[in-house]
Amino acid sequence: MTMLACCLALFAVSTLNDMTMTGTVTQTATQAPMASEAIRPFRVQVPQAALDDLRRRIAATRWPDKETVPDQSQGAQLARLQALVQYWGSGYDWRKAEAKLNALPQFVTNIDGVDIHFIQVTSKEKNALPVLITHGWPGSVFEFLGTIGPLTDPAAHGGTAADAFDVVIPSIPGYGLSGRPTAAGWGPEHVARVWAELMRRLGYTHYVAQGGDWGAPISTELARQAPPGLLGIHLNLPATVPPEVTAALVSGSPQPAGLSEQELAVFNALRKYGMSGSSSYFAMLTARPQAMGYSLNDSPVGMAAFMLVHPGFAKWTYGDEDATKTPTRDQVLDDFTLYWLTNTSTSAGRLYWENVGRNPTQSAAWKTTELTLPVAITVFPEDVYRPPESWARRAYKNLIYFHEVDRGGHFAAWEQPELFAAELRAAFKPLRASNQAGQ
Repeated sequence: MTMLACCLALFAVSTLNDMTMTGTVTQTATQAPMASEAIRPFRVQVPQAALDDLRRRIAATRWPDKETVPDQSQGAQLARLQALVQYWGSGYDWRKAEAKLNALPQFVTNIDGVDIHFIQVTSKEKNALPVLITHGWPGSVFEFLGTIGPLTDPAAHGGTAADAFDVVIPSIPGYGLSGRPTAAGWGPEHVARVWAELMRRLGYTHYVAQGGDWGAPISTELARQAPPGLLGIHLNLPATVPPEVTAALVSGSPQPAGLSEQELAVFNALRKYGMSGSSSYFAMLTARPQAMGYSLNDSPVGMAAFMLVHPGFAKWTYGDEDATKTPTRDQVLDDFTLYWLTNTSTSAGRLYWENVGRNPTQSAAWKTTELTLPVAITVFPEDVYRPPESWARRAYKNLIYFHEVDRGGHFAAWEQPELFAAELRAAFKPLRASNQAGQ
């Protein structure tokens, strides 16, 4: 066993061994859970040897030559990445990230043979509405830490007590602190079934779900399955692109006839996005996640550089221009370090392969017109595309909320946690009211 493998083994023992854990599940199933349904308290405790190994690998990086262009069109720029990595290897403190996670109630339960890690924070408000929030790639539960306060205690963040949520934030199987599936078959549909089982085990008889990035397809599949208790979903990367627009984009044909001015602008933006190589990471992980994984799992700098190709980071300034603007340098490194320490770059990438190339923005790929549960959408202006309301209403027959906000991008909860929480309050208000009326 290599030193890194040994460290990771120790990491797994220290986090999954109940002897080091404290806390209880605040809402459990009405019947006594079977042993296989046990919910175990969880605490992160990374061995120092693993952190020392990370710093050693960073220091030993063999750097490429400088890019030949003055922008990011060839990938992360050498000087900016070197500055980030220099801080990662010398000034960054993982223990602060670890403390943030351990300050929250965390749990693990085994579903379909895989340990599912999740954060569960309950509101002090009696009639709080449970919300299940799903992250994407290269994100993690870290994205949503800033939203927990505004969601569980809205009165302290511009809302009212009646707007409160209980918050459940799981790690997708193969990501971060969840277990890694050892067999194929863990696409968005399977994850959605696991989420339904998780909420059942927690005893929730009614709840809503939210997702962006991979969280959007997973939440969409959850709505399609319509498990008992699910009232509706909120998306910030909805699959609204109509079939004829998709066909034109794929074939390189002119835009379809009859597009409005706004629709044409979105069509042109999508075409530019596709031609710029912005989705190259998607193609690589979809085709050969295992091949990509050998380098991602071996070099922390290579992993970070690849993750920074994601268009969600296109306008990120590496914390240079405003050290307080979220996500901050430390917040991004919290996320990257989590992938590194849990050795999940490869297993996380397999979700793309399992998805068999379905574009998360295409309505036909996700059969959105078949959904019957209520759907709410928020459009953040700096996301990879800005779906017109006309496309959204065509894609989702039971669209109950559509709002374009004035700031925020792909990592909306990370970038604008207060606004993100306010959008969930507004989006789910009709479902909260109808649910209380029916009780």
